[in-house]
Amino acid sequence: MTDPQVAILMLTLFIGLVLLGFPIAFTLLAMGVGFGYYAYFQGGIENVSDIFQNNVFYLLNQNTYSVMENDILVAIPLFLFMGYVVERANIVNKLFFSLQMAARNLPGSMAIAALATCAIFATASGIVGAVVTLMGLLAYPAMADAKYDKSFAAGVICAGGTLGILIPPSIMLIVYAAIAELSPLRLYAAAIFPGLILAGLYMVYVIVRVMINPSIAPKPLDEDIPPRREIYMDLLISFVPLMVLITLVLGSILGGLATPAEAAAMGAMGAMVLAVIYRSFSWTKLKESVFLTAKATAMVCWLFVGSWTFASIFSYLGGHTIIENWVLGMDLKPWQFLVLAQLIIFFLGWPLEWSEILIIFVPIFLPMLDTFGVNPYFFAMLVALNLQTSFLTPPMAMSAYYLKGVLKDEIELMDIFKGIMPYLGIVIFSMVLMYQFPGIALWLPDQLFGEYIP
Repeated sequence: MTDPQVAILMLTLFIGLVLLGFPIAFTLLAMGVGFGYYAYFQGGIENVSDIFQNNVFYLLNQNTYSVMENDILVAIPLFLFMGYVVERANIVNKLFFSLQMAARNLPGSMAIAALATCAIFATASGIVGAVVTLMGLLAYPAMADAKYDKSFAAGVICAGGTLGILIPPSIMLIVYAAIAELSPLRLYAAAIFPGLILAGLYMVYVIVRVMINPSIAPKPLDEDIPPRREIYMDLLISFVPLMVLITLVLGSILGGLATPAEAAAMGAMGAMVLAVIYRSFSWTKLKESVFLTAKATAMVCWLFVGSWTFASIFSYLGGHTIIENWVLGMDLKPWQFLVLAQLIIFFLGWPLEWSEILIIFVPIFLPMLDTFGVNPYFFAMLVALNLQTSFLTPPMAMSAYYLKGVLKDEIELMDIFKGIMPYLGIVIFSMVLMYQFPGIALWLPDQLFGEYIP
């Protein structure tokens, strides 16, 4: 077999192993080292020590070091810590119930409140698993008690939870910036309007759906609604401090006053201050937040080490070249290239998570952007929207599994899948909308940082 054929075999085996349930991070690592040993093998093993005389081990060491020293990736544990502290401070609980009462006159008020809370919490954490898990424990029981349709309620939580990888300070955008060598500031600015529009479209869908079929989301009873003054006081107390923290973090980044890592550190400190203000700060909760941050960061780091090692060997064997030549050989127009790239990413979202798609497959398309005259920040936003589907597309819809994990026997997995399907259509519609109106993604960064010049 030629080296490019070995690369394709490597990719096929990896996808097959993932579908069989093998851990993704360590599968990437094992496949990268295994095939890398073949790729760098010089021949001749006269004694046992010669087995380790192979450049793949040097590559693995360098990739691990690169992940640990990357200044952009330093922001990840800090944003994670910020999100976990906010979660442990019960701020989100207060915010959800206040928004629920404030939106009581809208059809599907609890669902609207859940989506709004997800969007706000997403800006404070950027963690899909944390948002879906927390809202599954908080919003789903409330909707179930209010006689909401199970699939409808589950779909709202799963879709709202995925906003965390799009709305800044998205961890996914930090990773994308590191991979594509783009400015994280411009990426954050580019993601604000697409994220808000997607959240808005979700809310519009909920309202229209409930207007058509009110039985899936009954209105709250009058006796369950507190006085109007109490509602708005609760909303003011729960909403304003959190939004001030979020505004300071994002504003310092977009204003060029702080790097993402510095802003994340400020956000982490601010989250602890909020916890103290809400009288929810304790040594136990701090330890829990630190532990969860370390656990999530370790998982993310191993994913990056495995993915970068895999991608390096795949490229070294000529895998990227085969796919690039195949795409360029089709003589596509720019819009056809964009459709093809997004279709490939969409289908990859079925078996793979966003980190593997970003690190292994997106670099295949990045060198072609100049050829087709595609703005890299516009392409990044299409990818970011598309990756929403990786959390919503069965059979590997991770948001569905997060929710099932906390609800256990309260709902069947197929009911969750049924509830999230309409949101897939909304994501695709939002991608088409942004393609027709690129200013949705490009206007704000151009206003803040000047027009992008390749």
